[in-house]
Amino acid sequence: MIKLFTHHPKSNGETYFQHFRCASSYGLRMILSGVAAIVHSIFPFLFETAASDCAKKINEEIDRRTQNTFTQ
Repeated sequence: MIKLFTHHPKSNGETYFQHFRCASSYGLRMILSGVAAIVHSIFPFLFETAASDCAKKINEEIDRRTQNTFTQ
């Protein structure tokens, strides 16, 4: 049963809690940028680039983490 929780993180060179922290961080930021996008849809002058900026930053972080995983 524990393997269900640790296999994926371990295959990416992380502990369960390291993976939890990163995945939670990405998820929370995506939720917040989603809310900003909804607000932007109503008020186009607010949060003009918030959602796309967040997506780009998360993508860069994932790319960097993936490169580190394969180089270790």
